[in-house]
Amino acid sequence: MRILVTGGAGYIGSHVVKMLGEKGCEVLTYDNLSTGNRWAVLHGDLVVADLGDADGLGRVLRTFKPGAVMHFAAAIVVPESVRDPLKYYGNNTVNTYNLLRAMREHGVHRFVFSSTAAVYGLARGIPITEESHLNPINPYGTSKMMTEMVLKDLSFADSRFRYVSLRYFNVAGADPAGKIGQAYKDATHLITRAVKTAKGEFPRLQIYGTDYPTPDGTCIRDYIHVNDLAEAHILALEYLGEQDLSEIFNLGYGHGYSVLEVVEAARKVTGIDFPVEETGRREGDPPSLVADSTRAKRELGWRPRYDNLEFIIKTAWEWEGRLAREIRGTS
Repeated sequence: MRILVTGGAGYIGSHVVKMLGEKGCEVLTYDNLSTGNRWAVLHGDLVVADLGDADGLGRVLRTFKPGAVMHFAAAIVVPESVRDPLKYYGNNTVNTYNLLRAMREHGVHRFVFSSTAAVYGLARGIPITEESHLNPINPYGTSKMMTEMVLKDLSFADSRFRYVSLRYFNVAGADPAGKIGQAYKDATHLITRAVKTAKGEFPRLQIYGTDYPTPDGTCIRDYIHVNDLAEAHILALEYLGEQDLSEIFNLGYGHGYSVLEVVEAARKVTGIDFPVEETGRREGDPPSLVADSTRAKRELGWRPRYDNLEFIIKTAWEWEGRLAREIRGTS
């Protein structure tokens, strides 16, 4: 099958492109490289373009003729979404609409969507199921929820169109083989910032809020290794090829770690007692997000392999070491 991957030069998208290529799929990445990197696209060709370019997007769909689209292109920083909501509604909601419209015009009817646990907001129950109330508390989560609403309505209006929406919890780690990993210029993910602090890139790791209603007062998150997440996307693609319906799946391990627990695990893995600084809460952060992924395991046959916090941190730490060596080698 030919697969068009938007945002395939970014962190999660590049891991999925790698896995698709290893499974023999013909892949084309469509990315504006605002946060992605050319070197991260390990299989297939790369088209550098924006989803706001309707003509360019149409040409790609017309010439490549994909059997499905996997959509990762999005802005993802929660505090930034609070400060600049128009960027998030434009990039995450309007540009996805542009993509869906172009797909419909060119007869592409299978869609795998990169969604988020942020659609749940202040969850009423933990762990969170797919039936949990949607109540996002930041524009990032709302922009993704609005896209899910569009997908639902489109699948109802057009019986040919089928989608799988994957609601991620906290993605972390890097390719265990060391070929790719997270390489954002201004990383906001806790584990990435922790290992970068251990490496000396930051003077200290900031902890945003210690007064949440959790056992140690810091936020709790369900951390999932990026390769387990990528595998779920492959299974979602297979699901669309086998099932004549659309579905939503949570992706997480079903248990969470607090910020302080992640800090201690990162210190243990790196062997460095890096400094931390406690500061105030960030806008838009819920106290706890933990997934119930029963449906994904049952319907997709998803079997995560890397459910171990220290292993996740280890792959991120090893990737940071490789990045440092490559930077020195090119300087």
